[in-house]
Amino acid sequence: MKKFLDIYLNDQFALGVAWRELARRAARNNRGTDLGAALERVATGITEDVDTFRGVMRQLHVRPDPVKPALTWVAERIGRIKPNGRLRGYSPLSRFEELEFLAMGIEGKKQLWTTLRDLAGLAARLPDVDFDELIRRAERQRAELEPFRVRAGTEALATTPVTGTATAQ
Repeated sequence: MKKFLDIYLNDQFALGVAWRELARRAARNNRGTDLGAALERVATGITEDVDTFRGVMRQLHVRPDPVKPALTWVAERIGRIKPNGRLRGYSPLSRFEELEFLAMGIEGKKQLWTTLRDLAGLAARLPDVDFDELIRRAERQRAELEPFRVRAGTEALATTPVTGTATAQ
Protein backbone atom coordinates (compact mmCIF):
# COMPACT_ATOMS: atom_id res chain seq x y z
CA MET A 1 0.00 0.00 0.00
CA LYS A 2 2.87 2.41 0.65
CA LYS A 3 3.82 2.10 -3.01
CA PHE A 4 0.37 3.37 -4.02
CA LEU A 5 0.53 6.24 -1.53
CA ASP A 6 3.98 7.20 -2.84
CA ILE A 7 2.71 7.29 -6.43
CA TYR A 8 -0.40 9.24 -5.41
CA LEU A 9 1.65 11.80 -3.48
CA ASN A 10 4.05 12.29 -6.38
CA ASP A 11 1.16 12.72 -8.82
CA GLN A 12 -0.49 15.28 -6.55
CA PHE A 13 2.79 17.10 -5.96
CA ALA A 14 3.25 17.46 -9.73
CA LEU A 15 -0.26 18.90 -10.05
CA GLY A 16 0.46 21.33 -7.23
CA VAL A 17 3.47 22.60 -9.14
CA ALA A 18 1.28 23.12 -12.23
CA TRP A 19 -1.38 25.04 -10.26
CA ARG A 20 1.31 27.15 -8.62
CA GLU A 21 2.78 28.11 -11.98
CA LEU A 22 -0.65 28.89 -13.41
CA ALA A 23 -1.51 31.09 -10.42
CA ARG A 24 1.74 32.99 -10.78
CA ARG A 25 1.20 33.52 -14.51
CA ALA A 26 -2.40 34.66 -13.99
CA ALA A 27 -1.25 37.10 -11.31
CA ARG A 28 1.35 38.56 -13.68
CA ASN A 29 -1.22 38.83 -16.48
CA ASN A 30 -3.55 40.83 -14.21
CA ARG A 31 -1.01 42.87 -12.25
CA GLY A 32 -2.25 46.25 -11.05
CA THR A 33 -5.91 45.19 -10.76
CA ASP A 34 -8.13 43.85 -7.97
CA LEU A 35 -8.04 40.49 -9.71
CA GLY A 36 -4.24 40.63 -9.87
CA ALA A 37 -4.06 41.30 -6.13
CA ALA A 38 -6.41 38.38 -5.42
CA LEU A 39 -4.35 36.13 -7.68
CA GLU A 40 -1.15 37.20 -5.90
CA ARG A 41 -2.67 36.14 -2.58
CA VAL A 42 -3.87 32.84 -4.03
CA ALA A 43 -0.50 32.19 -5.71
CA THR A 44 1.24 32.76 -2.38
CA GLY A 45 -1.17 30.35 -0.68
CA ILE A 46 -0.67 27.70 -3.35
CA THR A 47 3.11 28.09 -3.01
CA GLU A 48 2.74 27.55 0.75
CA ASP A 49 0.56 24.50 0.08
CA VAL A 50 3.18 23.03 -2.27
CA ASP A 51 5.82 23.58 0.43
CA THR A 52 3.55 21.97 3.04
CA PHE A 53 2.93 19.05 0.72
CA ARG A 54 6.67 18.65 0.15
CA GLY A 55 7.04 18.50 3.95
CA VAL A 56 4.34 15.83 4.18
CA MET A 57 6.21 13.76 1.62
CA ARG A 58 9.46 14.22 3.53
CA GLN A 59 7.85 13.16 6.83
CA LEU A 60 6.48 10.04 5.13
CA HIS A 61 9.89 9.32 3.56
CA VAL A 62 8.46 9.59 0.06
CA ARG A 63 11.16 10.29 -2.47
CA PRO A 64 10.05 13.00 -4.89
CA ASP A 65 9.91 11.95 -8.52
CA PRO A 66 11.71 14.78 -10.35
CA VAL A 67 10.19 13.87 -13.72
CA LYS A 68 6.51 14.43 -12.89
CA PRO A 69 6.80 18.05 -11.68
CA ALA A 70 9.08 18.83 -14.61
CA LEU A 71 6.53 17.43 -17.05
CA THR A 72 3.68 19.45 -15.53
CA TRP A 73 5.88 22.57 -15.60
CA VAL A 74 6.49 21.99 -19.32
CA ALA A 75 2.78 21.26 -19.93
CA GLU A 76 1.81 24.54 -18.24
CA ARG A 77 4.26 26.40 -20.51
CA ILE A 78 2.90 24.67 -23.62
CA GLY A 79 -0.64 25.58 -22.54
CA ARG A 80 0.30 29.23 -22.92
CA ILE A 81 0.50 28.95 -26.70
CA LYS A 82 -2.98 27.58 -27.30
CA PRO A 83 -5.41 29.75 -29.29
CA ASN A 84 -7.34 32.25 -27.16
CA GLY A 85 -9.41 34.11 -29.74
CA ARG A 86 -6.78 36.76 -30.40
CA LEU A 87 -3.78 36.64 -32.65
CA ARG A 88 -1.59 38.28 -30.04
CA GLY A 89 -1.88 38.95 -26.36
CA TYR A 90 -4.21 38.24 -23.51
CA SER A 91 -7.94 37.84 -24.16
CA PRO A 92 -11.06 37.64 -22.00
CA LEU A 93 -11.05 33.90 -22.74
CA SER A 94 -7.47 33.64 -21.43
CA ARG A 95 -8.51 35.29 -18.16
CA PHE A 96 -11.58 33.09 -17.77
CA GLU A 97 -9.75 29.86 -18.54
CA GLU A 98 -6.97 30.69 -16.07
CA LEU A 99 -9.56 31.33 -13.37
CA GLU A 100 -11.57 28.25 -14.31
CA PHE A 101 -8.50 26.00 -14.22
CA LEU A 102 -7.41 27.52 -10.92
CA ALA A 103 -10.87 26.87 -9.46
CA MET A 104 -10.57 23.23 -10.53
CA GLY A 105 -7.10 22.99 -9.02
CA ILE A 106 -8.18 24.53 -5.73
CA GLU A 107 -11.15 22.15 -5.50
CA GLY A 108 -8.78 19.27 -6.27
CA LYS A 109 -6.40 20.46 -3.57
CA LYS A 110 -9.26 20.59 -1.07
CA GLN A 111 -10.13 17.02 -2.02
CA LEU A 112 -6.47 16.03 -1.68
CA TRP A 113 -6.23 17.29 1.90
CA THR A 114 -9.51 15.53 2.74
CA THR A 115 -8.28 12.29 1.16
CA LEU A 116 -4.98 12.39 3.03
CA ARG A 117 -6.71 13.19 6.31
CA ASP A 118 -9.58 10.70 6.07
CA LEU A 119 -8.75 7.94 3.61
CA ALA A 120 -4.99 7.69 4.03
CA GLY A 121 -5.28 8.24 7.78
CA LEU A 122 -2.52 10.83 7.84
CA ALA A 123 -4.12 13.05 10.48
CA ALA A 124 -3.10 10.48 13.09
CA ARG A 125 0.33 9.84 11.55
CA LEU A 126 1.14 13.53 11.06
CA PRO A 127 -0.44 15.38 14.00
CA ASP A 128 1.58 18.52 13.25
CA VAL A 129 -0.15 18.93 9.88
CA ASP A 130 -3.43 20.80 10.31
CA PHE A 131 -5.45 19.23 7.51
CA ASP A 132 -8.60 21.06 8.61
CA GLU A 133 -6.87 24.43 8.22
CA LEU A 134 -5.49 23.40 4.82
CA ILE A 135 -9.03 22.54 3.73
CA ARG A 136 -10.32 25.88 5.03
CA ARG A 137 -7.53 27.71 3.21
CA ALA A 138 -8.58 26.04 -0.06
CA GLU A 139 -12.16 27.13 0.61
CA ARG A 140 -11.01 30.73 1.22
CA GLN A 141 -8.93 30.73 -1.97
CA ARG A 142 -11.85 29.42 -3.97
CA ALA A 143 -14.22 32.00 -2.47
CA GLU A 144 -11.79 34.82 -3.19
CA LEU A 145 -11.52 33.94 -6.89
CA GLU A 146 -15.17 33.03 -7.52
CA PRO A 147 -16.57 36.54 -8.17
CA PHE A 148 -13.74 37.18 -10.63
CA ARG A 149 -14.30 33.80 -12.32
CA VAL A 150 -18.01 34.51 -12.76
CA ARG A 151 -17.36 37.99 -14.13
CA ALA A 152 -14.64 36.76 -16.49
CA GLY A 153 -16.84 33.90 -17.71
CA THR A 154 -19.71 36.24 -18.41
CA GLU A 155 -17.42 38.63 -20.25
CA ALA A 156 -15.81 35.88 -22.32
CA LEU A 157 -18.78 33.63 -23.02
CA ALA A 158 -21.99 35.68 -22.99
CA THR A 159 -23.62 35.65 -26.41
CA THR A 160 -25.12 39.10 -25.91
CA PRO A 161 -23.13 42.12 -24.77
CA VAL A 162 -22.97 42.46 -21.00
CA THR A 163 -22.65 45.96 -19.60
CA GLY A 164 -20.82 46.86 -16.43
CA THR A 165 -18.48 43.87 -16.27
CA ALA A 166 -14.98 45.18 -15.95
CA THR A 167 -13.22 41.91 -15.14
CA ALA A 168 -9.82 43.14 -14.05
CA GLN A 169 -11.07 45.94 -11.82
